[in-house]
Amino acid sequence: MAIETLVGTTLAEYTVRGKVGEGGTATVFRADHPAHGTVALKVLREKLQHDKTAVARFLREAQFGTRVEHPNIVRTLDYGQSDTDRYYLAIEWAGGEILDKYVEKSGPLPCKEVAAIMSQICGAVQAAHDVGIVHRDLKPENIMYDPATRHIKLLDFGIAADTEATPDQRLTRAGFFVGTLMYVAPEALSGELVGPAADQYSLATIAYFLLSGCLPYTGKSPRELFSQLLTQPPVALNKAKTGLAFPAPVETVVMKALSKAPAERYPSVQVFAEAFEMASTSTATPGSTPSASSALDAERKEGGLFGKMKGLFGR
Repeated sequence: MAIETLVGTTLAEYTVRGKVGEGGTATVFRADHPAHGTVALKVLREKLQHDKTAVARFLREAQFGTRVEHPNIVRTLDYGQSDTDRYYLAIEWAGGEILDKYVEKSGPLPCKEVAAIMSQICGAVQAAHDVGIVHRDLKPENIMYDPATRHIKLLDFGIAADTEATPDQRLTRAGFFVGTLMYVAPEALSGELVGPAADQYSLATIAYFLLSGCLPYTGKSPRELFSQLLTQPPVALNKAKTGLAFPAPVETVVMKALSKAPAERYPSVQVFAEAFEMASTSTATPGSTPSASSALDAERKEGGLFGKMKGLFGR
């Protein structure tokens, strides 16, 4: 059955009411279920239902959803294969709007609101790390936000990784990075399996975006952005946008978490969240921070990575 014709039909007891979004591998619908009520129903694309890797990744997302429970992560309710051979995943229906869209309308956001958002996201990500799961695709498009309650829900563990998986259990081939280039950590560009520090880098990029409406790198094309991630320090937060200024402690925290070298970031996502929360209450005046020079030092230490990767773009 074509994906367009699912609206108005019933799939594994889920009555499909309408399409709410789609990605490269699956389409998400709003659906009703006798026991679960309104849910978000994710359905694997028909052309991929015989692709072993795509199916394995889809089912792994469902299994990860059952491994980690947190009030700021959408709950996995059900998953399986329907009698029409369609793979599906039913998750909690999260109210609010996509964080990216909210920032487009209302951003940049005040420090205290960003701190409230980051505290919840970091708590959710820390819960995943505690059970050995690295999200690998943290970005505002994967976060639902209710401005009235300031409550967030983290979505989409579709390309998450198990840090304890053996090489033969991994679904991403060596040498290929996964994630969204604007939010991905530099070490992910090598195609090696990344750890929790990579998620912290993505979270710091989210904080930078929420505060400034900008990103720490200004590349206009994937090639330019890729090169900047490997060879240049990020733009200091207080230089992100003319007319915006932030307390020095806030800039220091964000730029530390954006260090190119994972070891120079905070020990954990939770520690980063606590540091950001404390910095957001600061009354210090905006100013320069030592983070810009430390980021440059980190870049120099990572120089060998660029040498390994520059051949990807040809000569």
